[in-house]
Amino acid sequence: MSTMEIVVEEIKEKKEVIELVERKGFGHPDTLCDSLCEEASKALSKYYLKHFGKVLHHNVDKGLLVAGSSKVKFGGGKILKHIELTIAGRATAKIGKHIVPVNKIIKDAVKDYIKQFNLAKFKIIVDVKPGAANLVEVFKKKIPVANDTSFGVSHFPHSALESLVLEVGNLIDSESFRKTYPAVGRDFKVMGFRHGDKIILTIAIAFISKFVKDMRHYKEMKEKIIFEIHQKFKVEAYLNMLDSYENASSIYLTVSGLSAEQGDDGQVGRGNRYNNLITPNRPMSLEALAGKNINHPGKLYQIMAYKIAKDVYEKTKADYVEVKMLTQIGKPLSDPQVVSVRIEGDASEAEQIVRENLKNIEKIQKEIIFS
Repeated sequence: MSTMEIVVEEIKEKKEVIELVERKGFGHPDTLCDSLCEEASKALSKYYLKHFGKVLHHNVDKGLLVAGSSKVKFGGGKILKHIELTIAGRATAKIGKHIVPVNKIIKDAVKDYIKQFNLAKFKIIVDVKPGAANLVEVFKKKIPVANDTSFGVSHFPHSALESLVLEVGNLIDSESFRKTYPAVGRDFKVMGFRHGDKIILTIAIAFISKFVKDMRHYKEMKEKIIFEIHQKFKVEAYLNMLDSYENASSIYLTVSGLSAEQGDDGQVGRGNRYNNLITPNRPMSLEALAGKNINHPGKLYQIMAYKIAKDVYEKTKADYVEVKMLTQIGKPLSDPQVVSVRIEGDASEAEQIVRENLKNIEKIQKEIIFS
């Protein structure tokens, strides 16, 4: 029998005077850690499904990136020391006589993913041990059961500043933008600051040295990029604020387009949330999503909270929706301990929308693996 409590609350949202929004780019060290641990989890999940018909216990959500070293110069440079990536955690490695090649599955998934950073060099370290017996038992249940006591939080829609930061990040990471500016690397960060109605963006982009002729060329590209962002978004923006223009080592110039090649480390859980943003003005899950198995509410409920908030927003025409979800270890994931929905707008349909989404738990879990 369900013990779930659904609490729906109408709110009158007040616009804060100060708002901060951050987005870390595709090649940022923290994003790399998140992405690679998530690829490892997906690869393990697919293997388990293929050989055992269900996803078995694993959490490979402990990732650390230690920067390498490089020697950069205009028109070139070289990598001196590889970037080191360590993935650690727990995973089911044996079922009966069937040995699961956990470390190989993870390494292959990571190697396949980092091919797109062909100018960077990585050393991959995998240290994954068998899971605790009681957690392994959770995955023998007929229905999806929580393997931790945890929560997930999200909101919808994006504020104007959140949307702007997303759009600017999408522009910088687009193929057309990198075709126009070949020197733009995959590592970038966009920080948005709003004071009242005034918005300022501070942007960092790692430039690729082989495409930069000299200091004059570097300055010209910076000016063109800032001009394009200003023209497209009508916003005040600053790029690579630490540059001093003394020599190649005093500007944001890299061999690979990644700051991780020298001096910038990374860690799982410090990157963007599920909505691709870091939003300190909003309720936000702090737990790392990446690398966790699909029965971990710290992962699943972050995604569910976003989907429910979006669904409520779209079906009720609300102005703003926040969702918080909590469950206890061992309980059915479709029956949370509590779902809190805060709405700026009509709240009458919210509870039914929550229940409809919870019926789709297993479908959403499969989508996570194969996305």
